[in-house]
Amino acid sequence: MTNSATAPEVRTEPNAHAGVTVGLDVGTSGLKAVATTPDGNVITEASAGYPLDTPRPGWTEQHPEAWWRAAAEALATLVAEVGADRIAALGVSGQMHGMVPLDDGDRPIRPALLWNDQRTGVQVRAIEAAVSRTELVRRTGNPAVTGFQLPKVLWLRDEEPEAFARVRTILFPKDWIALRLTGARGTEPTDATGSGAWSLADRDWDRDLLGRLDLDPALFPVAAASDAIVGEVTRAAADATGLRPGTPVVAGAGDNAAAATALGLGRAAPGIGSISLGTSGVLFAPVAEPVPDPLGRVHLFAHADGTWTLLGVTLAAAGSLAWWARRAGVADEGIGAAVARALGRPVGAGGVTFLPYLAGERSPFLDPDLRGGFHGLSLATTDEDLTRAVLEGVVFSLRDVWRVMEPLGTPERLLATGGGARGDGWLKLAADALQVPIGVPRAIPGAAHGAAALAWRALGTEVPAPTVDRWIEPTEHPALDEAYARFRSLAPALGPDDG
Repeated sequence: MTNSATAPEVRTEPNAHAGVTVGLDVGTSGLKAVATTPDGNVITEASAGYPLDTPRPGWTEQHPEAWWRAAAEALATLVAEVGADRIAALGVSGQMHGMVPLDDGDRPIRPALLWNDQRTGVQVRAIEAAVSRTELVRRTGNPAVTGFQLPKVLWLRDEEPEAFARVRTILFPKDWIALRLTGARGTEPTDATGSGAWSLADRDWDRDLLGRLDLDPALFPVAAASDAIVGEVTRAAADATGLRPGTPVVAGAGDNAAAATALGLGRAAPGIGSISLGTSGVLFAPVAEPVPDPLGRVHLFAHADGTWTLLGVTLAAAGSLAWWARRAGVADEGIGAAVARALGRPVGAGGVTFLPYLAGERSPFLDPDLRGGFHGLSLATTDEDLTRAVLEGVVFSLRDVWRVMEPLGTPERLLATGGGARGDGWLKLAADALQVPIGVPRAIPGAAHGAAALAWRALGTEVPAPTVDRWIEPTEHPALDEAYARFRSLAPALGPDDG
């Protein structure tokens, strides 16, 4: 991957004796590496952590060198167990939307700004002054969002001009790891469509948009297909990680697309999406054509198989539950029992409603200043009512997302992933709120597994989707609809026609 006019694809014959591919996931709290066989079984895995820096309220940063040290550590551990000669290829995944600014020697100029960084409100307004929100959504599939990469580039130019003057390339987090492994700069469509500067029509960087913002398109790398082999492990990277020099490296995908790939979602499984009740709550809906919500209330991104996805995010799902557990004095190991007690309470949480906007909100409001809270408290309110209100508030927020997605195409079924998939109670509540069956896979793969699957795809092997252990069927609850109506009366309107 280079900054040339077309993206070269390096073709390398896989090692005849190799039996695994490796997937890396550059997460927010740490990096994970997995080694998988062609049938998707995990042979071994390793991980390494790094800190999250918050130099000011609303700012989140990490140094790319910390990611690379973690990658080298995790890979060395994994290679020691698997053996370098067994590794046929390696794929990368990671947190989306981050900005990694590099100088002419491919060195990071400053710490990376992350997906959840909220400092770019001024730059978002500048983008919408140059291009109306309606036009921006039509061109790129999304409005300007504080967490996206494009506003971060403008922030760097506005606030740190001396640093910006040294920038020669802007990468996403996973692509920095690919650069360190191969020496080649590049990206792929799932991350590129999350930048805010990718043209749906041209399937390339939007040169007209960048021109209106006085940004040089050459700052942004050429994108290869997600399953393209884009380089080989260099001698320097091999020395740092234990990998075999010449091991093929595959472009990979952003974390949501990679996790969906691991679940088998996309062209091969029409009508199936996913739901995650992790720190954030995510609804993922594969679609055949790139048709965005006209108001930009849910995201439209490329998928790793060449199709498209609608993505809706509520920023504080399990994050809301963890926040409330700390306030209620519930230890981490006691959260499961607290949830079980709360779900034993009647639907409607004793009249209490919780708005889960503890970190602002992404979908469908795109408002970093939105705030949450409890409503309807009384002397009769119990801790169990409050816990249930949190659980209901999160799924009601996802129901808002679902309603926005419906005109564009919603799945007939969902597969569960994320922390909430480890217990049926919250998933049952989500199934009832959305009125859609939710399947629980026997093994719950993540983004690293998807990166490994893309590496297998690059070698001509399609990894099968995980087996679904059970389906949770929805039940109609008039009381739940009444509770959602209360939620709607307190939450912002979904759009101009929302009564």
